Amino acid sequence: MDPAIAPPTPSRLDAEIRRVRAHLDREQFGEAAVLGEALLKEAPESRDLLYMVAVAQRFLRRVPAALQTLARLDQAHPDYPRTFQERGHCHVAQRSVRAAIAAFERAVALNASLVGSWRALHALYSLNGEPAKAEGAKRELEKLASLPSALLTACALYADGELDDAERLARQYLQQHGDHVEGMRLLAQIGVRHDVLDDAELLLAKALQIAPHHDVARYEYAIVLLQRHKHAEARAQMESLLARSPDNLDYLTTYATVCAGLGHAEQALPRYRELLKERPHDPDLHLSVGHVLKTLGQGAEAIAAYRAAAAARPGYGDAYWSLADMKTYRFTDEELARMRTEEAAPPRKLSDRYHLCFALGKALEDRGAYAESFAYYARGNELKKTECRYRPIITERNTTAQKAVCTREFFATRAGWGATSDAPIFIVGMPRSGSTLIEQILASHSQVEGTMELADVARLVQDLQGRDIEGVEPRYPRVLADLSAADCRRLGEKYLEDTRIYRGDKPRFIDKMPNNFRHLGLIHLILPNARIIDARREAMACCFSNFKQLYASGQQFTYALEDLARYYRSYVELMAHWEAVMPGAILRVQHEELIADVAGGVRRILEFCGLEFEPGCVEFHRTERRIHTASAAQVRQPVNREGVDQWRNFEPWLGPLKSALGELAPPER
Repeated sequence: MDPAIAPPTPSRLDAEIRRVRAHLDREQFGEAAVLGEALLKEAPESRDLLYMVAVAQRFLRRVPAALQTLARLDQAHPDYPRTFQERGHCHVAQRSVRAAIAAFERAVALNASLVGSWRALHALYSLNGEPAKAEGAKRELEKLASLPSALLTACALYADGELDDAERLARQYLQQHGDHVEGMRLLAQIGVRHDVLDDAELLLAKALQIAPHHDVARYEYAIVLLQRHKHAEARAQMESLLARSPDNLDYLTTYATVCAGLGHAEQALPRYRELLKERPHDPDLHLSVGHVLKTLGQGAEAIAAYRAAAAARPGYGDAYWSLADMKTYRFTDEELARMRTEEAAPPRKLSDRYHLCFALGKALEDRGAYAESFAYYARGNELKKTECRYRPIITERNTTAQKAVCTREFFATRAGWGATSDAPIFIVGMPRSGSTLIEQILASHSQVEGTMELADVARLVQDLQGRDIEGVEPRYPRVLADLSAADCRRLGEKYLEDTRIYRGDKPRFIDKMPNNFRHLGLIHLILPNARIIDARREAMACCFSNFKQLYASGQQFTYALEDLARYYRSYVELMAHWEAVMPGAILRVQHEELIADVAGGVRRILEFCGLEFEPGCVEFHRTERRIHTASAAQVRQPVNREGVDQWRNFEPWLGPLKSALGELAPPER
């Protein structure tokens, strides 16, 4: 495109795209192709234009040109279902039966509501002598024919990424016609995409009450339970599915993932490896194997698995980031060049792009190329933030509300409430604050079980809070004032019971979910004898360490320097409040002080927890146990001060962070 020519305004482009669509509707394929091809010079990555031009070209019997257009569409918009449906029609025109079948199969895998693809598959399977598959396609057509047209349209919109329109149509239908399993499934899928997992869980549970033998809905329910860290419940659903379909590879894969989520890495690993025999080129399986091996401390084997994942799918960003996230791994020149090429390639999946950016940031940081490293970190954060819906004001309002409700008088009038157990040890604070080091020290004690970052407190909060309603003040933490002594005891006992599945037979256990610092009022009410350790790290070091970290889920405040600074300030403010209203209940462990005097720090931590000193706690790096966090490789080594001031390598670009932190930022050196 001539740079002197301004691109069309959105309103003009939209109008022109509507003209192309109108030509297609009137079967004026020549006019549609001419206009569409002209517009593509101005908007070369328009999904709708590329698709409609390909359709017009096929009907004009310009099939090779149509396939080239579809290749552009696939490159600009990976996994768009209609790309593969149209490719299937092109292959039919070329009488390439196997290629057509593969394309249509991919289309319905991405969008099961594509009637045209199922109809073509039914005919092609019959022609190719595959009667069982033809019958399966026929059943899918019959199922789709039974769906109300509104829900069928909503399903198509969802598959095409038009989530808001799909949700509106589905909700309208359910409001007018009552419960419908497929409509509820669709709303649940939209809820998952929006990360509203509690709604998705409720919808699927209700759908299964209506249709208890709907295995697809049950599988989706198990996946949502897994995403909500309800591993025991997810396991029960998967066992039910496997009892009916013991050879289903998707079920077996998910069951292995449930085992890993329960902390049973030793059970998950052989399951994954058995599945790899059936799917040797499955990149996700190789990645899962790598994660389990990393948890088990088998670093060399984990590296091999991650490399296999990268080899199985070019541009697989998660595989490269998993290597970087080992913290101790160093990329080869060839790997670095390949990552640069993949990241700069034409548009691919957003998640691949930001995973590659974070991996490149780490690789270049390790080589001392700090300016380029920061540029990749910044780009990765910017891309990831487009998926996030974090609003700092909500966290800050919650901090204010916690301080208003949970006063010293509030706790004094409720002294003695809650479950009496002293088993839990909560390690809270910011992520990347040294909490894994404290966990490893404690888990090296003969009386303490190291578990993982447990989501049970967050679920209790969600149950107390109920649904968020726009414009209405949240019930939590105000609802804490309404709890009775019996309520507090019940909630404490529920926490202990729900976490039992992650524990062994040791009398004490650790819950290392950092975000629990926001809920120490609730924790103190329901478990007044629990120990609470605040893992504190210097502000600039902690915030920048988070900025460099790509989280598998949650922690959405970490993808912008200003959001990070505001969250850290809220954390410091709230912890100061908890220390004031719960005197003696919290031990603050400053990371920099702990690594300067490990032996003294260990004695202080053990004394606070009421534990006898054991030399193994000082030699914590020798302890063999499962570790699930980003610091797994680091805490398996003796303490060093290498990471304390790493942020200063990036100081020229951290002015906005320092300004936003204000007095919490360290003084100039």
